[in-house]
Amino acid sequence: MYGRYTQELGVYAKEEAARLRDGGGLRRSTSVRSRSAELLEYEKDPCAKCHVCTSRCQKFLISRVGEDWIFLILLGLVMALVNSWVCWVMDYTIGNGRRWMYGGLNSNMLLQYLAWVTYPVVLITFSAGFTQILAPQAVGSGIPEMKTILRGVVLKEYLTFKTFVAKVIGLTCALGSGMPLGKEGPFVHVASLCAALLSKFMAALFGGIYMNELRNTEMLSAACAVGVGCCFAAPIGGVLFSIEVTSTFFAVRNYWRGFFAATFSAFIFRVLAVWNQDEETITALFKTRFRLDFPFDLQELPAFAILGIACGFGGALFVYLNRLIVECMRKQKTINKFLLRKRLVFPAMVTLIISTLTFPPGFGQFMAGQLTQHESLVALLDNRTWSCQGVAEEFDYISHSHAWKHPQVNVFITLVFFIVMKFWMSAVATTMPVPCGAFMPVFLIGAAFGRLVGETMAVMFPDGIHADGSVYPIVPGGYAVVGAAALSGAVTHTVSTAVIVFELTGQISHILPVMIAVILANAVAQSLQPSLYDSIIRIKKLPYLPELGMGHHEKYNVRVEDIMVRDVRYITLSSSYRDVQEVLLTGQLKALALVESTDSMILLGSIERSQLQSLLSLQLGPSRRLDHLRRHAKDNDTHTLDTHTHLSNLGTMDNPLSPPCTHTHSNSTNTSARHGVRFVVSVAEVSRTHARMMRVLNPLPQIAEWEEQQLDEPVDFNNCKIDPAPFQLVERTSLHKTHTIFSLLGLDHAYVTSTGRLVGVVSLRELRKAIEGSVTVTGVKVRPPLASFRDSGNNTTSVSEVTELHKLWNHHRGLSLPREPTPPDMEDQLDDMVKNICEAHCN
Repeated sequence: MYGRYTQELGVYAKEEAARLRDGGGLRRSTSVRSRSAELLEYEKDPCAKCHVCTSRCQKFLISRVGEDWIFLILLGLVMALVNSWVCWVMDYTIGNGRRWMYGGLNSNMLLQYLAWVTYPVVLITFSAGFTQILAPQAVGSGIPEMKTILRGVVLKEYLTFKTFVAKVIGLTCALGSGMPLGKEGPFVHVASLCAALLSKFMAALFGGIYMNELRNTEMLSAACAVGVGCCFAAPIGGVLFSIEVTSTFFAVRNYWRGFFAATFSAFIFRVLAVWNQDEETITALFKTRFRLDFPFDLQELPAFAILGIACGFGGALFVYLNRLIVECMRKQKTINKFLLRKRLVFPAMVTLIISTLTFPPGFGQFMAGQLTQHESLVALLDNRTWSCQGVAEEFDYISHSHAWKHPQVNVFITLVFFIVMKFWMSAVATTMPVPCGAFMPVFLIGAAFGRLVGETMAVMFPDGIHADGSVYPIVPGGYAVVGAAALSGAVTHTVSTAVIVFELTGQISHILPVMIAVILANAVAQSLQPSLYDSIIRIKKLPYLPELGMGHHEKYNVRVEDIMVRDVRYITLSSSYRDVQEVLLTGQLKALALVESTDSMILLGSIERSQLQSLLSLQLGPSRRLDHLRRHAKDNDTHTLDTHTHLSNLGTMDNPLSPPCTHTHSNSTNTSARHGVRFVVSVAEVSRTHARMMRVLNPLPQIAEWEEQQLDEPVDFNNCKIDPAPFQLVERTSLHKTHTIFSLLGLDHAYVTSTGRLVGVVSLRELRKAIEGSVTVTGVKVRPPLASFRDSGNNTTSVSEVTELHKLWNHHRGLSLPREPTPPDMEDQLDDMVKNICEAHCN
């Protein structure tokens, strides 16, 4: 328990080597005997050799199946099939059905409107209802929950087969409705579900490594990369994006797993597209044809930088608007209760409003309402200029020219209206209780905004930019690529969106503008709002640890002693079972500290709550109760038999229904006197006998008395598992280092010790409050009491002064003497101490 060595290392190494050597010789002799036995079997039975070869092949196959690369191939194959199925059903079955109904009713606008609106309402309502009935855990993106799961938090029913079915079917219907929803986040969840279910299936067949919890967690990390890589056929960007959004620290040993599985999944997905004759060969999803000799001029870099900054503000606004919508609905109790009772009303109303506004003959004619997200993105990434000094050109080279061309307004009005309407529509649509993501709608809005900036630059420089006597026209499609990467990176707080854009378009000609815009957008967005996934984590109140934001240098001057909880629940080596019972009843801690004694407070380890419950069960369990009742009954067996005999004798003597006495009594007076005395004695004996029998037949008082005796006994810790080395911090550990340790190890609490003595505990709650600055005075963030005396450049406060001041401060706050006023001399001493330290600090 105290970590002392019981044997010299050299002696132990020699003994261990000898043991392994003897064991190896034994195994060699055993193998020789087994081979000789096989030879004898071959001579007796010719078919025995075939059976042996078959068993060896089976063992080899099982051992190979246990390798990671086999598992990753199966995971990539399953995800490619799921993605292909979703795309096929969404594009060819559901998506074409809406257009077919709308185009077939062109003679009647009212019927067209009904078909345009009813189709998505039915699909969204079915998706919400099916998901709510089968698995409510399938609602939403899935990335926030996966980020929580990878930190070690267990979410019930989140990685089950019914959740997988609800996620896939609900996502297919939601995407087929035509609402501004994405599929990248849900595919991360689907890939994690596939990995979890595949691990369970392989564990049931082969066991072994598939039963390892740590390995399953590593496979979940690889599955997140597969989800993104398969969705966009972007394996490199998918791996980097999954690391950024789901992990604070990433194990490098999982790097090849993510790349291998994501690459295989993206390859199979694109091969299936060629096999279905959708593509001639394996190409990028949104292939662009920008010129490579001179893609942009250096004079355009300021425009790209301004575009990135604007996208940063736009990303922060999108996250704020999304969170504001959810919080407004939750704060309005009447609306909240109504939506809880009628869960399908809200998605149906949102779909009805959005479908009405995108109706092509109505407002949809000003925002390309009849195009899908894929078609809109293909048009926005086109490398030709749509406008010339504000006048719309001909769009003969675009298959959907009528969607962007309007006789009354120019392309700038169309793009502005498209951006504004899609912005709030996407923010509202992503709050519906259906499986959906927000990456693709945000990506599309960013592309439209970039296209608007590019068209503006084309108007400002109609003849292009002159360089070295050559004229190079503006390419608005390049601005669309930069805007898409910048806005999506600002919303998700990632830089890997730049790599995703390169893989989506198949060109890296605009790598420098894209990186500049993405970095600036992230810098602006991170200083204003959390990422969309962190915002959802806060809304759902999932366990999380916020990041140390930029510009918060005062956080580096806060220490553990300023934020720790000093009232720690603990048990000692001399604690009784009653103490353990009180601790379990009065708190819900997952683990309790074990100290040597109340006086010394030496931390010996920690015990999980389940172990303490097992100790109480062993001490007060049914088996020990039965043993006590048996012993009690055995002790009272003799008294019980005597009681029965005595009662039967009494019944024979005094019962009027008993046979008459045949003896003759000479003296009736004496007889009656004797009978009178005998009657009185019999009543007293019957009363005592009845009490004794009731004690035997009703053991509750004895059980209660026995339990009290058992609870007063000291706890025997030999029957439980004790963690002898729980994670510990010292009082002067900085907040930055504590945050790094919690993030790296996935801790939920850590004990604070001083020379081995337990002085406090820090959990995620205290750490989160310290980082977010939740303790305020008149609305202004304040620092902990001791942090104001610490500066990295001029720290003159000694350890003894800080410790003494901290004791005085705790006493002043009432921690040492609660509900008692501070003595005047103590207040004067505190004021003098603070004054002296401040003067020393200033000097």
